[in-house]
Amino acid sequence: MLYRTTMSSPIGELTVLATDQGVFAIRWDSSDPAAHNPVDRTLAQAELEIRDVASAAHPVLAMTVKQLTEYFDGERTSFDVPLDAAGTEFQRAAWATLCEIPFGETVTYGWQATRMGDRNKARAVGAANGKNPIPIIVPCHRVVGANGHLTGFAGGLGVKAWLLDHERSVLHRVG
Repeated sequence: MLYRTTMSSPIGELTVLATDQGVFAIRWDSSDPAAHNPVDRTLAQAELEIRDVASAAHPVLAMTVKQLTEYFDGERTSFDVPLDAAGTEFQRAAWATLCEIPFGETVTYGWQATRMGDRNKARAVGAANGKNPIPIIVPCHRVVGANGHLTGFAGGLGVKAWLLDHERSVLHRVG
């Protein structure tokens, strides 16, 4: 069973999905035609019943909405909600590595691949990041190309830039 709620955010309305074990996915509808949403495929494959609920009605959803709100308000720089993302062993390892990237910083796909033990797997890491079902909390937006330029993001490059700018401005205020 999946539980679903929505919340408003500066980057648009977010849909948060959770199991009783943790956050399953975060998605948004994007007007950017270049954006794609890997969660749609995951949901189709999961064959789970989805129940719409108010966030307060489910503890994982309540915690997630609270922490995302704090993040967008500049009051939170890390997340501690339980996660329950569906993915291959390699994808889950790539996503775990994303969680090691400090708030407000960026790394390259090569850094991430090296961190996972094989710099030659940078493209595979990029593909795994592209299937990350829990953006923002699992911060794939903090990975950039080897040249430092912004590259693919499910919400579109404008949203990726907004998230990075937001984090830098929070650090600037705090630091």
